[in-house]
Amino acid sequence: MRAGWAPYPLLALALAAAMLLALGVGSVRIDPTVVAEVVARRFGAGLDVSVFDDRIVWQLRMPRVLGAAATGAGLALCGAVLQSLTRNDLAEPYLLGISGGAAVGAVSVLVLGVSVAGVGAVGVGAGAFAGALGALVLVLGLAAGRTGALPPARVVLAGAAVGQICAAYTSFIVIMSGDHDAARRVLNWTLGSLAGVRWTGAVTLLAIVAVAFVLIMAYTSALDAFAFGESAAGSLGVNVRATRWTLLLVTALVTAGLVSFTGAIGFVGLVVPHLVRLVCGPTHRRLLPLSALAGAFLLVVADTLARSLVDGQEIPIGVLTAVVGAPVFAWLLRREGRST
Repeated sequence: MRAGWAPYPLLALALAAAMLLALGVGSVRIDPTVVAEVVARRFGAGLDVSVFDDRIVWQLRMPRVLGAAATGAGLALCGAVLQSLTRNDLAEPYLLGISGGAAVGAVSVLVLGVSVAGVGAVGVGAGAFAGALGALVLVLGLAAGRTGALPPARVVLAGAAVGQICAAYTSFIVIMSGDHDAARRVLNWTLGSLAGVRWTGAVTLLAIVAVAFVLIMAYTSALDAFAFGESAAGSLGVNVRATRWTLLLVTALVTAGLVSFTGAIGFVGLVVPHLVRLVCGPTHRRLLPLSALAGAFLLVVADTLARSLVDGQEIPIGVLTAVVGAPVFAWLLRREGRST
């Protein structure tokens, strides 16, 4: 028996608690009561808090926590859509070569200094976004047939091919650069980090995910129909080609936007939708919102651990999501194997 609507408030409360805890955890520990007072003051409560606490909680940690929540929600949402759209359980947000293309753009900035905005956080983000869009155009150009159709198998193969090409370019540039620090900088970017997210970035990430969520939720019935195959979806009145093009473009653009701010963070978009299906079933009207909440919760917790497990050092967030995601995915595979 599938759960009803109970998971919604439970996950929302868990996410709120995780965010409140994350605002107080770091190199400087701040009591949750003080955190709540700082947030309440920013929303108009006449409370007296120190400038130091306000700067730590609101200016430094709040945008990072909001950015983590938005990124986790966006990755999980895109993963759920792509798994249904391609009917491929291994589909994830980087299916279309987005992460490889973003890495090409980021490496071009980090190692070669190619940027119109100057080498720095803005330059790297712009380069990553441009590279991701370039990879998307290449994948869709390779996958699209003469009629404009996007067969799922061709999309997956084109994404894998472009990803390998991008990986080869990235490795070649790093090795040939002669910069001994280049490999470390590139590795740090490819493993993902939210350390550079400030208010402008956080608001942008939230806006990207919010717009994408509204657009994708309009296609819940069409995604349900895709579960029965393209022919069945077409017989139910779904414009298969237009729906696939629209959702692939939306998920790809969202992923490109997220990666340009945070780097490639793996396993969130792959594992979270599978776990949520165990709770709510395959109906997308429930699957998509719950996946977004669960993804936000997972990445907020992972980011909190990344900056607090080791004193004076931050662990790349992609390492933690892999440590959690790989065993969970292995468990899901074993569970599926026992049921067949």
